Order: sequence, then C-alpha cells, then structure tokens
Amino acid sequence: MEDKQNLTDRDSMRRALRLARQGMGKTSPNPMVGAVIVKDNRVIGRGYHHRFGGNHAEINALHNASESVAGATIYVTLEPCCHYGKTPPCVDTIIQHNIGRVVVGTLDPNPQVNGKSVELLRQRGIETKVGILEEECRSLNEAYARYITTGVPLVTVKFAQTLDGRIATASGDSRWISSEKSRRLAHQLRTINDAIMVGIGTVLADDPQLTARLVRGKSPTRIILDSRLRIPLEARVLTEPELAPTIIATTARADEEKLTRLRQMGIEVLPTGKDERGEVDLRQLLGMLGQRGITSLLVEGGAGVITSLLRLDLVDRLVVIMAPRIMGKGIEAVGELNISEVSQTLKLSFTRTHRMGEDLVVEARVNRD
Repeated sequence: MEDKQNLTDRDSMRRALRLARQGMGKTSPNPMVGAVIVKDNRVIGRGYHHRFGGNHAEINALHNASESVAGATIYVTLEPCCHYGKTPPCVDTIIQHNIGRVVVGTLDPNPQVNGKSVELLRQRGIETKVGILEEECRSLNEAYARYITTGVPLVTVKFAQTLDGRIATASGDSRWISSEKSRRLAHQLRTINDAIMVGIGTVLADDPQLTARLVRGKSPTRIILDSRLRIPLEARVLTEPELAPTIIATTARADEEKLTRLRQMGIEVLPTGKDERGEVDLRQLLGMLGQRGITSLLVEGGAGVITSLLRLDLVDRLVVIMAPRIMGKGIEAVGELNISEVSQTLKLSFTRTHRMGEDLVVEARVNRD
C-alpha cells in the first residue's frame, strides 16, 4: 500500500502532465513539459512549455508562483535541462530559487542531460526523486525520445480499412471507408505530427490537401514520395502553399524540366538515393527529415509506402481504423513482406482500442528486440 507522501506526489505529477499536454503540437523539436510547485500542501505555481523557443515549464511555473517558492516542492514531468539551448539551464534557476525538493517524472533521454541535472541537484543538497508516473511521462514525449536518441522522427502509420483488411476497392475507390468522426481523428493526428507523408500514387488518385482542416491546429509539413517527379503542377499540395509547406522527395530518375519548374514555384525538392527498386531511399530520407528538426512523421499511404516502411522496420506506431464493412476483393493496406513462417511476423503491442463513431480504432506499437 502506498504511503501518503507517494500519493501526494502522484496527484501533483498528474497535474503537471495535464499542463504538459497543452503544449501538444507546438513545442517540437523540444519535448512537452509541465511543472507544478507545491508548498504546505497548496499549489502555488503552474507552468508548461508553450512553444519551441519559449520559456520552459519550470521557468513559467516559477514566474507564475503566487508566493515565495523557497522550501517548496517542484514537480516536473521531464528532468530539467542543464545546458544552454534557446534558453538558459532550468536546473540553475531552480537552485537559485531555493527550491527544497524536486520530483521528476522521467529522465531526459537527451545525452546532454540524461541524469546530469538530477545529480547536480543532489550535489547541491536538494532532495530529488525520479520516476513518479514514469511510464506516462515517458509516453508523452515518445517522438522526442526517438528523435533525440536516433536522429530520425517517430513514424506513425495510419490507415482506414474494412473489417476484411481492404483500404480501397480493386478500382482504387476509397472514399469513404471510415466514418466522419474517424476522419476528424485522422486530422487530429495531423496536428500533433510535424509532417505527413504519402506516395505519389495517393496524390495522383485523390489530389489530397493533407491539411488539418477538420480540426483546430497547425497543419503538418507535407512530404510526397515521387521518385520520377510525376506530380501534376496543378496538384493541391503545390498550389496551396499558404496551408502548409510541401517537400517532394525524389531521386536521380526525376525529370529535370519538372524539377526546374517545381523549384521556380518555390517547392522544396529533396533528392535522395535510390533503393533496390529505384524508389526513394526511405531510410536516408528519415535521416534528412531529422536533420530538419522533424521529430514525428504521420504516414497515410498508400499501400506501397506502408509496406516498404514495414519491410525496412522503420515504423514505430500504427493507428488502424476498422470500419464495419466487408469488401471482398480490393487493395490491401500491407503487401508482401517476404514472410514465410509465423515466427517471422512483425510483433505488435496493442496500446489502445476505442470506438470512434461506428468504427473501431486500434493503436499499436511495433515491438523491437
């Protein structure tokens, strides 16, 4: 049975987590962080990281404190920083304000921090506790952790399918397999990811906008895989630049005249190497996106792109919307993965299942050894 102090710590960390989530979609490539200051069993300060480049959560909580924080406890979802970036080290400010106790949800995976701030606080005689609601705090910044430790974005694959696993009819019609509520969910996913990626086949078939127009929030950077630059110059992802930036990933197979025209239109064309089929080298592309500060990537198709990413083990999460429909013959979400035995199948962990309108949404994480 947990002691009273531990329960108090958990309650305060939950408050900090709620604050941290208010920065969702606004702080990248920085993490989302919330902070709560408690003194004499009273909350006297709250803060969260509002946007990239702005004050960190701890600083905002200290600024918002209603009275002296000397001797108080500060609860922070992520270990305070101890290095100079866009802002000075938060750990120094905590020490200067004579905080009496620091409770940290989880360590910062950034190699520049990763336990160094906790050690510094303890060296200064400040009681410091780590690991309160650690799983929730770590999950909140899954994309940041992936990016800061590997240099590539967290990849989430999202698709809507019928109960028998079809994402479109044999003729390619896919509007609309899922319900309107599920489509709003898809747009919410767009607002919390830095970028969205589709293959040229999706652009040619649907001429999508790839924006978050059904919900409030920022639209992600649009990335089109187009190894030969077949994209029409009148495609909406090119003619509506005010909605979101567009990057076209291509190869040496690209049409030179089309390449010139696109750059004249102000579209960023990103040449990559070729894979064994002459298509965009996806592994190299993810590294290039990471260099641009893109920490999270939502992939919405088509089937060839999804299959290639899974085959290369580049997928971290899946969000599958299953509609209560049976189609029979049609296009499958995932194609050939060269699996001949059940033991070779990709192993997943279901993280959440829920209803969305008439559909069932299954969220899963790819298990890696």
